[in-house]
Amino acid sequence: MGEKRKKPDYDLEDILEVTDPAQFKAVGDPTRSRIISLLSEKAATTSQLAEALGQSKGSVGHHLKVLESAGLIRVVRTRQVRAITEKYYGRTARLFEFGAPGREIPKEEIAGFFRQAIEEHLEPEPESGFSEFLGIGHARIPASKAQEFRQRIEGLMEEFRDLESVPGERVYGFLGAVYLTDLPELPGEEN
Repeated sequence: MGEKRKKPDYDLEDILEVTDPAQFKAVGDPTRSRIISLLSEKAATTSQLAEALGQSKGSVGHHLKVLESAGLIRVVRTRQVRAITEKYYGRTARLFEFGAPGREIPKEEIAGFFRQAIEEHLEPEPESGFSEFLGIGHARIPASKAQEFRQRIEGLMEEFRDLESVPGERVYGFLGAVYLTDLPELPGEEN
């Protein structure tokens, strides 16, 4: 297993169960999702986030207000710069848990995760030695077996997220899902 990720430079809860529709909507926006990801490394100001994202401070400020209203980020410290108080924003939790057992995730929110992965996707650099993997599979199994796979994916996701951030390295994404489908069963053979 890899090195444990250093905690961000601010205090935060371990897990936040995302249940409020406003929270789903907030993370469904690609810019807000990127802000949340950036804040997993360290707290940042509106100006720092705007520079990193290549967007205006006004636009980033709007997204920060939406995320803060949804309870996903908060001001973790301030700093006085001349006559201005600079706010540093951080996440409210290390892990946002979507789809806790017994909770249904709206389809449009599920689609948001896949859209984000598509928008973030870059072709791998041949000299990096990394090759992508993408697959989809189906299995006719009991719900208990599907739940076992869900837990294994959660474990892999946690291991991936907890890897120590290496300054100067590229950021990789990990997307995993186990979901119920409406695929029908083929009829049996006729005698």
